Amino acid sequence: MATSTEDLFVPVNVDRASQVIVDQVKMLIRAGKLQPGDRLPSERELCQRFNVSRVTVREALRVLETTGLLTIRVGSHGGAFLTSPSAERLGVGLADLISLAPVTAHDVTEARFIVELGTLPLAVERATEEDIAALFAMVGESEEAVKAGQYNIELSAAFHTRIAQCTHNPAIEMMMQSFNGPMRMSLEESHTAAPMGEQGVAEHRKLAEAIQARDVDAAVRLMTEHLKRTAARVLPSS
Repeated sequence: MATSTEDLFVPVNVDRASQVIVDQVKMLIRAGKLQPGDRLPSERELCQRFNVSRVTVREALRVLETTGLLTIRVGSHGGAFLTSPSAERLGVGLADLISLAPVTAHDVTEARFIVELGTLPLAVERATEEDIAALFAMVGESEEAVKAGQYNIELSAAFHTRIAQCTHNPAIEMMMQSFNGPMRMSLEESHTAAPMGEQGVAEHRKLAEAIQARDVDAAVRLMTEHLKRTAARVLPSS
């Protein structure tokens, strides 16, 4: 551990003490005093440092674990270890929020216009040969799935997420990966309205070809047409 935790934590004596503990840990992470991989003190030590009960400490640890900031390991080398929240976990949480909020598949598709069209020029500019090969491999897999009658929304969502990875911008990659859950929700409704298949995959291939050719205008035009078809399928009923 790069920094000793001996003097990092401040005792708490307020209502919802577990949330105050969570906030302290987050603050220390933002300040760089705690980092992924660091092991937190034992429950007993945390109780003493925060001046709270073990129940309160355990509640705080559960919250941190649920948000993906902590993992609990058992055994002789176990304990509470800080981790980086994964984009997949963020995507699940965002999808849950959207499913419970008054947000429609059409709303999500409109957001996709902003996010995906906004990141596409960088993807075209920065895509490596490995990125392009991966896109074509995904298209090939999708084409085989269409022939077998097994094409699904997971293949479509993965292709769009992979385009964002071509930007090689960690913030964009995480944003797009965290948007994966809502995007699947939108695609699911679109698929119900009109099953995806040959046309969508053909458009994916053309997109991969435009990225390979470094043709931003063609890529943006193709993506716009592609998303417009999805948007038309999920128009809210009047």
